[in-house]
Amino acid sequence: MAFVVAIVAVAPLRSEAAHRSEMVSQLLFGETAEIIEGGQLLQTGSFTKIKCSNDGYEGWCQSAQLAIIPDEMMMRKSNAIMPDYSNSLLLNGAKMQVPFGASLSLFQTQQLSLPGLTFQYEGNIFIPGVIPFTPESVKQVAALFINTPYLWGGRSVFGIDCSGFVQQVYAYFNIQLPRDAYQQAGMGKDIGFLAETICGDLAYFDNKEGKITHVGIMLDAQTIIHASGRVRIDYIDQAGILNKETGERTHQLRIVKRLA
Repeated sequence: MAFVVAIVAVAPLRSEAAHRSEMVSQLLFGETAEIIEGGQLLQTGSFTKIKCSNDGYEGWCQSAQLAIIPDEMMMRKSNAIMPDYSNSLLLNGAKMQVPFGASLSLFQTQQLSLPGLTFQYEGNIFIPGVIPFTPESVKQVAALFINTPYLWGGRSVFGIDCSGFVQQVYAYFNIQLPRDAYQQAGMGKDIGFLAETICGDLAYFDNKEGKITHVGIMLDAQTIIHASGRVRIDYIDQAGILNKETGERTHQLRIVKRLA
């Protein structure tokens, strides 16, 4: 068993070993994964198949965006993250920017040293779960993503999809969710009526075939924040989402869940 860490701000995870292949998810800087084919990084310019440590998602990542880490590093991991919208660190003395939620799990004394690579970070550090999951804190974290462009497979403030948005907000409170909306919908307690919802509940939406394809975070019984075109706040009723600007019905409500 061999493990790797993402060494770029955002590393695309693709369905096949090709740049033209669909991006199904992402690894943020500092996040780890297990190599699931071959047990070693393939040559620069190629792709390596990995399984993400945080949610078990599998896919192909460009090998040059990963670095092998020793087993003992995995054994002493923390869950510390970078809490600012954009965070600055040094890679071999040169500045790089990484997004909210980038992982500091392998850092010791503000440094991560790997063969040929030295990362130095002197910014803010946050431990998920320290702040309680309350309406005020949920709104504060979700607001960081307002107007982030929608990106299929995205998980960062640089571009995000609906389930990636929900996953990232919940991760701030040390609540680990699966990657996809339909997987998340299998968790938690059903809420029968919108009037009973509280801020932080998750609303799920289906398509004409009945498959759950969208998710958002309830802010109250009448409004929802979700990633659709961009991260935005819209109205919601028992039938689904109404675009706040146009009044258009955009998503059909299937179920509301309470996961925290």
